[in-house]
Amino acid sequence: MYSLRLARQSNMRILVVEDDLVVQALLAKILREDGYAVDAAAEGDEGLFKAQSWDYDAIVLDVMLPRLSGWELLAKLREHKKTPVLMLTARDATTDRVRGLDSGADDYVVKPFNKLELLARLRALIRRTANHAQPRIEIGDITIDTAARTVTRSGKPVVLTAREYAIVEYLAMHRGKIVTRTMLYEHKGVGSNN
Repeated sequence: MYSLRLARQSNMRILVVEDDLVVQALLAKILREDGYAVDAAAEGDEGLFKAQSWDYDAIVLDVMLPRLSGWELLAKLREHKKTPVLMLTARDATTDRVRGLDSGADDYVVKPFNKLELLARLRALIRRTANHAQPRIEIGDITIDTAARTVTRSGKPVVLTAREYAIVEYLAMHRGKIVTRTMLYEHKGVGSNN
């Protein structure tokens, strides 16, 4: 199974924007060992140039960068591109997480990070992006709008909590497949207490 995953990811390209060269080298090593091609940048302006010049499957982005902060890089990137962004930063306040996600980040991981969790979140991020070329999922009379995060049945809105929506979306994306409790729990938003 590992070799199959490696073969699938070998053509996937990740950009790591991290000014701490030790952390940058560690991230690049972890990602390469998992089969990704990795580019890196140590400054925000260099990261933005690379992110705008090439197509990446995902970007791992620090917040505190020289010359252009991660926040600024993300804002400028979102003007032109929808590349999935995983923010990886030591800034762990709830306000920072909310700011990152509301600014267009697709996920937010706090340092120090767990290698396996980081890889799983990155895979999930890339999967979700690949599966959402069409923002609507229709199953019978039920429509799930993944961009607006809403569900309707026969054209009428279905009121769901954030957790309920995450479960419905995940099950719809994996219809016809076996979904375990662990898979649901690990899916972004489903296992959270918020």
